[in-house]
Amino acid sequence: MLDINKIRADFPILSQKVNGKPLVYFDNGATSQKPQVVIDAISKYYQEINANIHRGVHTLSQLATDAYEASRGKIQNHINAKFAHEVLFTSGTTHGINLVTNGFASILKPGDEVLVSALEHHSNIVPWQMLCEKTGAILRVIPMNQDGELIMAEYDKLLSDKTKVVTVNHISNALGTVNPIKYMIDEAHKFGAAVLIDGAQAVAHLKPDVRELDCDFYAFSGHKICGPTGTGILYGKEAWLNKLTPYQGGGEMIKEVTFEKTTYAELPHKFEAGTPNIAGGIVLGTAVDYMNEVGFDNIQQQELELLEYGTKRLLEIEGLKIFGTAKEKTSVISFNIEGIHPYDIGTIIDKLGIAVRTGHHCAQPIMTFFNIPGTIRASFAFYNTKEEIDAMVAAVKKAQLMLS
Repeated sequence: MLDINKIRADFPILSQKVNGKPLVYFDNGATSQKPQVVIDAISKYYQEINANIHRGVHTLSQLATDAYEASRGKIQNHINAKFAHEVLFTSGTTHGINLVTNGFASILKPGDEVLVSALEHHSNIVPWQMLCEKTGAILRVIPMNQDGELIMAEYDKLLSDKTKVVTVNHISNALGTVNPIKYMIDEAHKFGAAVLIDGAQAVAHLKPDVRELDCDFYAFSGHKICGPTGTGILYGKEAWLNKLTPYQGGGEMIKEVTFEKTTYAELPHKFEAGTPNIAGGIVLGTAVDYMNEVGFDNIQQQELELLEYGTKRLLEIEGLKIFGTAKEKTSVISFNIEGIHPYDIGTIIDKLGIAVRTGHHCAQPIMTFFNIPGTIRASFAFYNTKEEIDAMVAAVKKAQLMLS
């Protein structure tokens, strides 16, 4: 069991007031808050070892390089990658997905098929659309049902020898649905398709084991796992990363450059052009350490209790409807109140210190499916409490009364 008071003391932002009210931060699906140890680590890097990496022979450069590569090793262990060079530093999930789609531009042919799910964030839709337009490949959509679950019978029908890539999120950012990705990966591999998993929403709630999953690519963002913004990871199987062409050209990613020909560096540097976010990469390792110290079993237990309690309390509100009622779900509740625009609710409860997200959550196809303009999304983290949920419910009731 978590000592919730001790955990909350690790996050300085949680003690502040917003609009004169204690902050209730329920926008964790957009970004998590940062513990003091992460904030201190950023400062420590710039105060003590700030230097460029991989290039300098001087002491600070070597210290920075060692810390950066040690962080890569931490993340390798965290996701159970076979090799450290299968772990690429990126600026976030979007960067990782675009890196993969760029690489597939020289692999896909007209008539090949890419399967995406109806539950995807725009970052896992638009790059694949662009790829299909460039290559002549065809984008096909795995449909969803009214509970916000992907329809596996339809997925099975879509798979064929034409399927070259399947891409799906581990957890839906808009609805909280946990997708059956192990089944989807195994079925796709029967047809020789590569599988990319968007893990942006998953890594805050669980430890992905990429070898157990047997996914070909797994992308996530550091800022959703208590790390800095502008950081992320793309895991890729060694064989696939060797097949893909580099996403960017420049320094670090080369072995030899002449005006006649350039040869690329070995993994992972082939995909890490230019000076990276060194502090961010190092401190992402600090954030992963912190999350593991808290313990993902503890995190899951706390968040499941919050999900169950929050669902029960919100459903007490007359006219409230929850979107996303999958059997397998994480701590996200997307809801609307009949006759009231979600933006109006969000604006009023912000005045009461409650931070939620309103809108389509970069998942417009989901909103189109439900024929709604958007939802109010409360996304809970392990540092949230039932008392905060009570405060949100009271605020929503007040907003409903004001707007009715």
